[in-house]
Amino acid sequence: MARPDLCVVGEINPDLILYGIPAELKPEQEALIDGFRLTLGSSSAIFAHNLAAMGTSVGIISKIGADPLGKIALERLSTGGVDVTHVVVSATGTPTGLTVILAHPGHRFILTYPGTMNELKYEDLDFDYILSARHLHLSSFFLHRQLRPRIAELFRQAKSKGLSTSLDTNDDPENLWGDDLGEVLRVVDIFLPNEREAKLISRKVNLSEALAHLSQLCGTVVVKLGAKGAIARQGNNDWTCPAPRIKTVDTVGAGDSFDAGYIHRFLAGASPQECLRYANVAGAFSTTREGGTEAFRDREALGRFLREVGRLA
Repeated sequence: MARPDLCVVGEINPDLILYGIPAELKPEQEALIDGFRLTLGSSSAIFAHNLAAMGTSVGIISKIGADPLGKIALERLSTGGVDVTHVVVSATGTPTGLTVILAHPGHRFILTYPGTMNELKYEDLDFDYILSARHLHLSSFFLHRQLRPRIAELFRQAKSKGLSTSLDTNDDPENLWGDDLGEVLRVVDIFLPNEREAKLISRKVNLSEALAHLSQLCGTVVVKLGAKGAIARQGNNDWTCPAPRIKTVDTVGAGDSFDAGYIHRFLAGASPQECLRYANVAGAFSTTREGGTEAFRDREALGRFLREVGRLA
């Protein structure tokens, strides 16, 4: 893949998801769980994998460790159709990151060891490759500690060369939601927070105020509302779309899958309403299997879901 439609700059790590966690964990007492899944994780990798499954050509720039976890994640991406030839292997001995998810009914605890995602820096980026794409996407803004001071510069370069851009910050583990994000948002075409993130980033107490604030900073703000669907605002125009009603198995990666669905249709020239509809269906499909990418590994099931649930064949 010499020239991808979209280049992702971000992190790659596996997810270890533990199911059936006891309601209370006591020190020194062994607890039994119902099961686990080791799968491809991280917002950037889930987004890239699932977008490729939908038919968009995707390349990713990232950094992993020289260890089995990095190899597992890279192989899963490559098998899914993502170009991984520009992923850098760390020479420092730092391991690939890992996220451990403790899944409880109705909520989950997320523990992340950043590993090499903290090491990815501006100098690791191949700009000939990035700028050969039509679109640039970045996830996990607050986890890229070395890259973060120059993310605005990265996005400005992309915009200057005619690329469209999108950003999903994900959570801020420090809960600071730094002001430097505002500079980046001014060169973002599509901003993809969830409702909680939109309120915290804008420092507004309700969604309407958050949308009004954020839509003045970026091209289009698209807010994920979980089971309630999603809303998009561009200037003074709003679009809303409900989520499909389905039986949910696991919500891990649903937001990243939503992002992938939205950008897949955006690159095809679809309207914001159509992008929202497709994104909701993609997010819903993600929840039909355990883990963020497992559903999208089954291309037949994806096509069937689009036809029967989304009517998007």
